[in-house]
Amino acid sequence: MNRSLRFSVRLVTLVVVLFCLQLHAASWLPYGPDGGDARAFAVDPHDRTHLYLGTATGWMYESKNGGADWKRLAWIGKRDDLVLDSIVVSGADSKRIVVGAWVLGSPDGGIFLSKDGGVTWETVGDMQGQSIRALTPSPSDPKLLVAGTLKGVYQSTDSGAHWKLISPAGSQELHEVESIAIDPVDPQIIYAGTWHLPWKTVDGGQHWANIKQGVIEDSDVFSIIVDPKDPKIIYASACSGIYKSQTAGQVFQKIQGIPSTARRTRVLMQDPTNRNIVFAGTTEGLWRTVDSGTTWQRTTGPEVIVNDVYVDPTNSNRVMLATDRGGVLASNDGGNSFVQSNAGFSARQITSYLADASNPATIYVGVVNDKALGGVFASTNGGLNWSQMSSGLNGHDVFSLVQGPDNNLLAGTRHGIYRLQGAVWSRVDNVTFNPPPAPPAKAGKKTSGRTTAATAAHKAPEASTHKTTAQPAHAFEAAVNAFARGGDTLYAATSTGLFASATSGQSWKEVSGFEPKSWNFVAARNSTVLASSLNSAVLSSDGGQQWTAIKLPETLDQISTMAVDDAGGLWVGGRQGIFVSDDKGATWQTVKDLFLRDVNSIFYDVASQRVLIAAGSKNTIAFAVHLPDRKIQYWNTGWNLRMVRSIGDHLVGTTWFDGVVIQPRMVDSKEMASH
Repeated sequence: MNRSLRFSVRLVTLVVVLFCLQLHAASWLPYGPDGGDARAFAVDPHDRTHLYLGTATGWMYESKNGGADWKRLAWIGKRDDLVLDSIVVSGADSKRIVVGAWVLGSPDGGIFLSKDGGVTWETVGDMQGQSIRALTPSPSDPKLLVAGTLKGVYQSTDSGAHWKLISPAGSQELHEVESIAIDPVDPQIIYAGTWHLPWKTVDGGQHWANIKQGVIEDSDVFSIIVDPKDPKIIYASACSGIYKSQTAGQVFQKIQGIPSTARRTRVLMQDPTNRNIVFAGTTEGLWRTVDSGTTWQRTTGPEVIVNDVYVDPTNSNRVMLATDRGGVLASNDGGNSFVQSNAGFSARQITSYLADASNPATIYVGVVNDKALGGVFASTNGGLNWSQMSSGLNGHDVFSLVQGPDNNLLAGTRHGIYRLQGAVWSRVDNVTFNPPPAPPAKAGKKTSGRTTAATAAHKAPEASTHKTTAQPAHAFEAAVNAFARGGDTLYAATSTGLFASATSGQSWKEVSGFEPKSWNFVAARNSTVLASSLNSAVLSSDGGQQWTAIKLPETLDQISTMAVDDAGGLWVGGRQGIFVSDDKGATWQTVKDLFLRDVNSIFYDVASQRVLIAAGSKNTIAFAVHLPDRKIQYWNTGWNLRMVRSIGDHLVGTTWFDGVVIQPRMVDSKEMASH
C-alpha cells in the first residue's frame, strides 16, 4: 500500500472514529444503582420471555429473558412525571403496544401508541390530557380495549387508535375509574371499579348498573379480575378488603384472611394454570390463597409495597412483583420466596455524589425516598456496578456525603449526621450547640449583644469579647443539607445551624455568631468557605475564623447551588442563571457565552481545573467552564441531569429519577495515532 493510500485510510478511519465519538457523546449510558419504583408488567403474547415494565418516571423497560435483566426501551412522552400503570401488547400484532399514563397530583396523562415494538411513540389525540387509571384488552377481541379515567369509561375498537366515552357524560357517580375488567367470552360485559363502588354494563356501555351489594359503602375499587373459565366468579379488591362474587357481580362477599392493616390491595392476579390460586398485592406485602380465597398467607415481608403481579402462564412457579423502592422481585417457587431481579433497571433519585479521595474509581451516591432499600450505594469500578452500604442508616434519606481527613465517610440525612465505621453507619450525637441569645438588657445597664451574620464581620468564639458557654451535646436530628471540606475542617449546613468539625466528623460544634436558622448550602476550598440559606450568604477567607455577610447578585432571587474554586472565586446559581465573583462577593458577573437558567449543580473539579455545571430539569447538556481562561465546553448527554462530576478521563452524571449515567470513555490518543 503506497503512502498516499495509507494516509487516506488513516484519514477515513479517523473520521469514522470521530463520528462514532459524536454519536456516543449524545448518549451517555445508564448504570444504576439498580432498583427503585416499578409499576406494571406486560407480556408479549407471542413470546412469553419478552416482558415490558412501566415506571413512575415515564420510562418503559423491556426484558427478553423473562425478567432476568432489563434495559431501557423508551421514554414515553419525554416526561419524568408520567406513571405507566397500564401496558397492553396487542394479541394480533406484538409490535403494537398501547400505554396508559397518569400524573401524580394532577388530572393530566394520556394514551400512547407504538407500532414498532416500543421504539417510537405517538400521543393518541382522543385521550390527550386524560388521567388513565386502568387499561385492558378484551380477551375475545384483541382490537377492543377499554380504559378507565377520571372522567369515566372509554372504549376503542381499533386497537387503541381512536376512543369514545361509553359511560354517561358528566356522571356524578360513574367517574374516577381505577380498575377495568372485561368478560372473557362476551366483550359487551364490562366491569368498572371507581373510587366509590363497582359498576357493570352488559351492553357495551349503553346502560350501567351499580353492583354494590355486599361491598362496604364508599370503597375504592383498585382491581377487578374475572375467572377466565367461569366468568360468574369475580374478585374485587378495595380499600375495605377483598371481595368475591359467584354471581357475576350481583352479590359480593367479603373474603376473610387478610388483616385490615394490609387491606389496600392494589392488584389481584389469578394463577392461569390453577384457578384456586390468587395473589393479592397489597401495601403490606404479597398475600396468596390456594383455596379460592377461603384462607390467605403472606409470602413476603410487610415492608414490600406491591404495585403489580405477573405469573408466567407457561410456568406458574415464576412469579414477579413490581414494587415501590425495591423494583422487580422474582420467585421461582410459586411465590414462596423472592429475590431482586433488577439488573439494568434503575429508578433511583440521587441527591449526593462523592468520589473517594484515595481511590478515584470508587464513588458513592446517596438516594432519597427508598427507605431501607436506599441510603448509600458504592461502586468500586467507576459506576459500572453498585452495592448497597446502608446498614445503620435506619432508612433515612441521604442528602449529602463527605469524606473526612481520616478517609472515613459521613452521610448527612434527614435526621442527623452518620459516620461509617467498618460496614455500619452510626449517628454522630457529639454535637455542641451555641448558648441561647442573651436576654434583653435592662434599662440603665449595658450588655454585649449577640453578633449576627448581618453585621459586616464577626470573630470566632475564642476571639470574642464576651464569655459564652456552649450547650452540652445531645441527640442531633437536624436535616443535613450539605457538607464541605476546607483543609482539615468539615462543614455542615443543617436545618438548625452551620456546624464545623476538626475531628473528621467525630464531633461537631455550631459555628457561633449566627442567629439560629436553616442553612441550605456550604462550599469550601482551601481556607475559603461559603455558606448560605436560600437568599443570604456568608463568607470566611481564613478557614472559618471570621465570617462576613456578602451581598448576592441582585438578579438572583434564590440560591440553588454554589461552589468555590482554587483562586477563591465564588460561584452561585439559581433560576436566573450562574454568577461568579472574583472579589469575595463585592461584585458579581455572568460567564460570557454561558446562557443558563435553573442551575441545579455547580462543582469545582480540582484535577481538571474546571467548574462542572448541570442546569434545568429538562436540559440534557452538561457544561464545563475551564479556569482561568473560562473557556466553555459542553456535552449532550441525552439525560436530564441533576449534577455532573468527573471520573478519570470521562464524566459521570446523576439524573433526577433514573440513577447514574456515564459518558462513554473517550478513545485514547495513542489508539487514535495507531490508525
